[in-house]
Amino acid sequence: MTTAEASGWSIAIHGGAGSMDRSMLSQEQDRLARAGLAAALDAGIAVLSAGGPSLDAVEAAVRVLEDNPLFNAGRGSVFTAEGRVECDAAIMDGSNRMAGAVAGVRSTRNPIVLARAVMEQSPHVFLAGSGADAFARAKAIEDAGPEWFETAERRRQLDELLANPDAPFDLGMKYGTVGAVARDLSGHVAAATSTGGLTGKKWGRVGDSPLIGAGTYADDRAGAISCTGAGEYFIRLGVAHEIAAITRLCGIDMLSAANTLIDELSALGGKGGVILAPAHGTSGWAFNTPGMYRGRADSGGMRQVAIYADE
Repeated sequence: MTTAEASGWSIAIHGGAGSMDRSMLSQEQDRLARAGLAAALDAGIAVLSAGGPSLDAVEAAVRVLEDNPLFNAGRGSVFTAEGRVECDAAIMDGSNRMAGAVAGVRSTRNPIVLARAVMEQSPHVFLAGSGADAFARAKAIEDAGPEWFETAERRRQLDELLANPDAPFDLGMKYGTVGAVARDLSGHVAAATSTGGLTGKKWGRVGDSPLIGAGTYADDRAGAISCTGAGEYFIRLGVAHEIAAITRLCGIDMLSAANTLIDELSALGGKGGVILAPAHGTSGWAFNTPGMYRGRADSGGMRQVAIYADE
């Protein structure tokens, strides 16, 4: 990760980490994934380059990814074992450490918009299930029916899993969680994460994405982090908060802190990655999988969209 002036803006996005490599994706799949990432990156850049706040930038980027059926968030979310779509999301403002999160959302078109409403328009941090959707209706947040969320490819993945219940879960089976982190021209950071969870999940399972400190965290004193991967491991390690705490309290750069946590994740048997928007320097990432859908840019002219580990 290179260094940039702290006074400039910086952004990073992700669309999930997994086992994808060049032999796994067709040229068209590669092209479409990169185009989706680029569109989300552009949405965040438009906010930041105009002097807008990091919170608006991460929400804008994640909304684009939620609306893209290629990614496992919002439209295109994976199915539960019961054949439903249940979405989770979280957002956090590093300037005041306010946060909002939702889980098990079934009828709100953009879960990240709802998570921000929980943060800004309620006294709470985390709402779940039918109550979260009811809050969305009370705040006139756009809803959507099952036909908006469901895609034929996600249904095929569920059918494949149900037909082979003993097969090992493969992170490459889905495009995964989406997220964005950013620092604006005022030096404030923010993080946002959204997901449809695991294909075939049961019993109301919730992963790390909506859990503040596990999959999502932002603190102006350190930076912003969004995680993707095997959520249970990220929860056990409190990865997002731990990266911020190590950065702030130990005085080391955020990428080094992230690599430390990825090493711990690997030691436990977990797979995944993180994106970073440090309080000082430019955005970056760390992951231990063959690939991670990702992109980053800063006010110094750096711009990158990548999928594979060797990019």
